[in-house]
Amino acid sequence: MRISDFQELITGEKLPQEILKLTLKHLLLALDFLHSECDIAHTDIQAKNILMRIEDETVLSEFEEAEIQDPSPRKIDGKRTIYTSRQLRIRGSVGRPVLCDFGEARVGDKKFTEDIQPFLYRAPEVLLRKPWGKKVDIWNLGVLGKLLFDGRDINDETTNEVHFAEMIALLGSPPQGVLDGSPIIREFFDNNGNWIDETKVPSKSLEEMEENLTGRDQVAFLEFMRKMLRWVPEDRMSAFDLLDDPWLNS
Repeated sequence: MRISDFQELITGEKLPQEILKLTLKHLLLALDFLHSECDIAHTDIQAKNILMRIEDETVLSEFEEAEIQDPSPRKIDGKRTIYTSRQLRIRGSVGRPVLCDFGEARVGDKKFTEDIQPFLYRAPEVLLRKPWGKKVDIWNLGVLGKLLFDGRDINDETTNEVHFAEMIALLGSPPQGVLDGSPIIREFFDNNGNWIDETKVPSKSLEEMEENLTGRDQVAFLEFMRKMLRWVPEDRMSAFDLLDDPWLNS
């Protein structure tokens, strides 16, 4: 089951804190292996690309029996048969999250320049069309964590302008070094790094947007997010170091 499907079974589609921690911890383990051992950037970490393992395998036999007794509707389209999806019944605890779909992955310890990532997940360097590397995955994971906690739909429509404005609201204005060298910089910023686009920068900060937690839990969670959501790629913590985060292990 995809974690996006699992969300649909939860009120408000918001992952509980403990399941979110479990998910992020296993994704960090996967990214540490990909980045450190394989020189691979995944570049497409989103809810539909994370599978939850099935702990109780009787779910599968029940699924098979249900299909035999009441086959799913289908139609033939040319040379292929299209089946209506059948929902798995999940009982008990969910299994270990697994990162999948490496169709957009990039191999090699070098910089790339092509567009990657769905809009809501795009790192600043990707939006600015600057060279990027494996640290785009760390930004990507930070955004995913917030979206899973908030229940926000990844299909929310957005644009470069809206995405940039949200980044500024959450992180403040970008350092000049982040803007330097971008071929599209003058579409959004003046020579002094000030925002000039007509899109309004939201008034809510990251702290004001976090409504799932309060007190120390909220502070610890936001500190974890800020280790990943940074303008400068080199300032983002590695997957290995993030595994020691206090909130993640609390």
